[in-house]
Amino acid sequence: MAIRFGMAIPQVFLDGHADMPLVAQTLQRAEHLGYESAWVQDQIIGDTALMESVSLLCYAAAVTERIKLGVSVIVFPTRNAVQLAKSVSTLDHLSGGRAILGIGLGPPATADNFYKAFGIEYQQRLRRFTEGLEVMRSLWENQAASFDGEFYGLNNTRMEPKPLQTPLPVWFGGQHPDAIKRAAKQANGYMGAGPTPTWQFEQHVQQLHAVMDESGRNRSECPVSKRVYLALDDNAEKAKARLDEFFEARYPWQIKDDPNFVANICCWGSAEQVATGLREVSDAGAEMIVLNPLWNYVEQYEKLAEEVLPLVKG
Repeated sequence: MAIRFGMAIPQVFLDGHADMPLVAQTLQRAEHLGYESAWVQDQIIGDTALMESVSLLCYAAAVTERIKLGVSVIVFPTRNAVQLAKSVSTLDHLSGGRAILGIGLGPPATADNFYKAFGIEYQQRLRRFTEGLEVMRSLWENQAASFDGEFYGLNNTRMEPKPLQTPLPVWFGGQHPDAIKRAAKQANGYMGAGPTPTWQFEQHVQQLHAVMDESGRNRSECPVSKRVYLALDDNAEKAKARLDEFFEARYPWQIKDDPNFVANICCWGSAEQVATGLREVSDAGAEMIVLNPLWNYVEQYEKLAEEVLPLVKG
């Protein structure tokens, strides 16, 4: 299967001011260049200035015509499943049937205060995830939904309009073996996280495919993708320095714990150097790669399409 490419919508503005003309220009240029999909990340609370994912995708729907629009991934237990089902169904209509919902379980027990900010307990998160997914799909796919659970109760409940896509694709993220098993059995796609080294991503793909093969599920039912941070510049040293600067501001705790964090997750340098890194991700099992430059978005997406992607496809 030929490798496919998505693009990351400009979403992180470290100065705290969203540049919406840049977002529109980048999306429209990427769509013209033939990128298959456009993606956002999800973060509600935190120090980084990052716009809410579904709202931003609704804006993206208004300024594009063909490119698919996805989020990778929403920390699903922190969201109300009924409200999210409505929001994503609306996005699917606004975009003419181009929405992709990515969901994940969220951070581990050490982040208990994170969950309390949303009014839930850490110990509830898996049960909320499981119930919420069933509730969303029931609302989308049934004329009227009934559900009697721990957190949700539906009694012949209707939600209109239904998504244009049947089914609306729900992709899973996560690196824990249990998360990968859930994806293998229930997801319409699997998204490898950007901060995951390629060698580790390859292990996750192998685990995913092993569970699918054991359960008799066709691998085509759960395609695999990965976000890759990159910097295209013939001056590789300059590109790496700018990556270091960005990630020290975006993920300071990761840099503190792992001095090689940027080198392990990013591609940078000339077209040939970046293509080599992307081929490694493809060889590790990615069927679609979300390309994520961090500055000069339009220029980099143009150069990637013209100089790098032909080398990767070749």
